[in-house]
Amino acid sequence: MRVLAHFSRRSLLATALTFAAAAGLPHAPVAYAGIADDFSARLNSSQRQQFQSWRTSKRVHEAQLDAYWAAVEGKRAERRKKKAARLELTSADYVQSFPPKYEGPQLPPDLLRAWNRFVAEEEAKQPPPLVPPKEIPGLDDFLAAARNVYGFTPERVSEREFKDRYAEEAVALGLTKSQVVRVYALETSGQGTADMQSGVHPISKRGRPISTALGYAQLLDANSVSELAKHGRRFLARLEQMALRADSPRERALQLRAKAAVLTQMWTDARSVPNDWAQHRAFAKTPQGQGIHAINLDGDIGPMLQAIKLLGLKEEAEKAGKLTLAGAEMELMNLAGPGTGLEILLFPAAAGAPTPNFFARSAYYVNKMTNNLTGAGLLAELDKRMDADIGKPGAVEFSSAFDSIASAPLPWR
Repeated sequence: MRVLAHFSRRSLLATALTFAAAAGLPHAPVAYAGIADDFSARLNSSQRQQFQSWRTSKRVHEAQLDAYWAAVEGKRAERRKKKAARLELTSADYVQSFPPKYEGPQLPPDLLRAWNRFVAEEEAKQPPPLVPPKEIPGLDDFLAAARNVYGFTPERVSEREFKDRYAEEAVALGLTKSQVVRVYALETSGQGTADMQSGVHPISKRGRPISTALGYAQLLDANSVSELAKHGRRFLARLEQMALRADSPRERALQLRAKAAVLTQMWTDARSVPNDWAQHRAFAKTPQGQGIHAINLDGDIGPMLQAIKLLGLKEEAEKAGKLTLAGAEMELMNLAGPGTGLEILLFPAAAGAPTPNFFARSAYYVNKMTNNLTGAGLLAELDKRMDADIGKPGAVEFSSAFDSIASAPLPWR
C-alpha cells in the first residue's frame, strides 16, 4: 500500500485497467472503489443491484487469484532453495491447479458498455501522470544511438546472405540445423527478417514494437549487452580472423578492423556495469545500451551474436547433464528462462505441473500460448507451432543455408 500512495488516481486506474486486460477481464478495476461508487449512484435500483452483485463477485475472485498466485510464488521460492541444494523436486513442490476462473454473475451487455464508457470518461478527466510512460524504442532509435554514441552504422546484407552467415557461425559453434531453424520458425513464424522487431510484421512492416526483441533469435536489448559483455573477446577474435583471411581485399580488412575498434568500445561499456541481468537491463535502456543493440543488424556481428546466444542455452543444458537439446527444448529454455526450462526438462514432477508454476503472473496472462498446459504440454505446443511454421519461406531458406554448408562449407568471410 505504501507504493500505491505515490501513484496518481489516473495511474491507479490505468494500472487496474491494464491488469484487467492482461487477465482477460472486462474493464473492471474492482480495487478502485471510488469510481465504482460514483457509477453505482447513477443507476436505477435494479441496475445497481446487478452492478453491486457483479462487483462483489469480482472482488472475491480477485482475492482468490491473489491467494493462488501467492501460493505459486511461495512454491517457486522453495524450489529455488531445493535446486540450489541439488534436491529432487516432487509434485508437492508445485501448485497442482490452474488460476481460478471467474464463475460469478455477468453484467448485462448494456450495463457493461455503460460501465466501460464511464471508466473511459473518468480516465480522460484525470491529469496526465507526472512521468509519462516511455514508448518501447524501435529500429530507428537503436540505429540513431549507434550512430550518435559510437559513430557506427551496421552493415546490412541480404536476407539470404545473413542466413548463410548465421548458419556458418552456428555450425562452427556446434549448433545443429534443427535447433536453429526450429527456434527461428517459432520466434518469427517462419518468415522473420534480420531486422524484425517484436510487434512489427517482418514483411509488411506494420505494427508497433511490443518489446525490444530483434532478429532471428529475438534478442532483447539486455541480451545484446549481456552477450557482448561475456563474449566480446571472442567476437573481436572472429573479426580479426576474417580480416586476416588470405584472399580478403585490403578494403575489406580495414572495414572489419574498423568494426572491431567500435566493438571494443562497446565491449568496454558493456563491462562497465556488474555482470548481473538487472544491471544489464538497466544499461540497455541508456544510449550506449541502445547503440549496442544495433549490432544485431550488422552482417558480420549480428549472426555471431545471435548464434552465441543459442549456444549459451546449449551449454547450460550440458552443464546440467542434458547433452542433447531439441529445437523445442531450446526454445522452452528461451521462453521460460534457462533454469526454469531445464527444470521442466529434467524433473518429471515439473513436466506434469501446470504452467503457472513457471511464469510470473503478468507474463502468464499476456502470453496466451502458455495457458492451461502442463510443462510437458507447453513443450509439445512449441513443437506443434514449429511444425506449422517450418515450411514457410523464411524457414525453408534458412534450412537451405545449412544444407549449403553441409555440401560445400562456406569460406571464412
